Amino acid sequence: MPVTMPHMGHLYIPLKTMLEYVGLEVIVPPLCSKRTLSLGTQNSPEFACLPLKINLGNFLEARELGADTIVMAGGLGPCRFGYYAQIQREILRDLGVDMKMVILEPPDTSMRHLFEDIRLLANGHSWFTILQAIRVAWYKARAIDLVEMKLQEIRPREQQPGGADKIFERFLRDVEKVNQKSHIYQMAEDVIAEMEGLPQIECYEPVRIAIVGEIYTVLEPFVNLNMEKHLGRMGVAVRRSIYLSEWINDHIFKGILPLKSNKVVRKLARPYLNHFVGGHGWETVGSTVEHAQLGFDGVIQVAPLTCMPEIVAQTILPRVSNDKDIPVMTIYVDEQTGEAGLITRLEAFVDLIKRKKQLKKEVMNT
Repeated sequence: MPVTMPHMGHLYIPLKTMLEYVGLEVIVPPLCSKRTLSLGTQNSPEFACLPLKINLGNFLEARELGADTIVMAGGLGPCRFGYYAQIQREILRDLGVDMKMVILEPPDTSMRHLFEDIRLLANGHSWFTILQAIRVAWYKARAIDLVEMKLQEIRPREQQPGGADKIFERFLRDVEKVNQKSHIYQMAEDVIAEMEGLPQIECYEPVRIAIVGEIYTVLEPFVNLNMEKHLGRMGVAVRRSIYLSEWINDHIFKGILPLKSNKVVRKLARPYLNHFVGGHGWETVGSTVEHAQLGFDGVIQVAPLTCMPEIVAQTILPRVSNDKDIPVMTIYVDEQTGEAGLITRLEAFVDLIKRKKQLKKEVMNT
């Protein structure tokens, strides 16, 4: 039973580790590319969300490599993500692609169903082995997030752009190969120290921008057209509203670890939006408030075109922007979105923020 999964940022590394730990053969699809997008777009409904199309492309490419089983998440609430697996299953069937789909429904509804699905995948292994697999996967997810946070901090300060990215790419390759907690975290510490040792621009205080929005478009660099990398090379320090390890802690571990929780940002959102609207719309509003309070210079909301929860959030963000005096820009992406146009918009937004900061300094000095 060769198993595959959709890409979403670096999710494939901890998920591959967890599945291999219980003895499954894992086929990771090629990283998302124009071919992935083309395969998914050609075979999906025109107005389907972009993530659905790219995930379908992932599955078709994995099938070419020999995968016959898909591990896919489910969903709940107004967000259309909850329908992805069912639609993709029907599309694959219509294409004559025979692939079994195991849908992991969100633990927010029923932990029992989630555990049953995990046991099905566990290939007869004990719960002790399953828990060990989840632990090792968690260690990798957290280590990757910690290193990536450092990367986002170092990028705008590099004297020679690109050095930190090369170190990070090497770390991703290396961390796949180790399964001991001590080795994983030692590797992360060594890589962070190596990044900090790169020649940096002295006394440079970069513009700070938070990226908020729908989780897939926030985490998957192919979909957001490498937004973080482009901003870093414009001299911007980026921070996301959500990281994979934080999502796992909130939804799988029920917030037992001392990490940032979505409960905090939902509380911050309540003056503007006080209920769940599906997806990460509620968190988008709260995260914008949070980063304004933390002194960030701007916020970029990114989401798939026609994403309903993010459209709700977008209608509220102008009020948050006005109340908290923080510039906010919304970017929707679909298969027609071009990288050159995105870079132009980012450059204009960064210039606006720099001009705003300069005017504040001038006012303070008069």
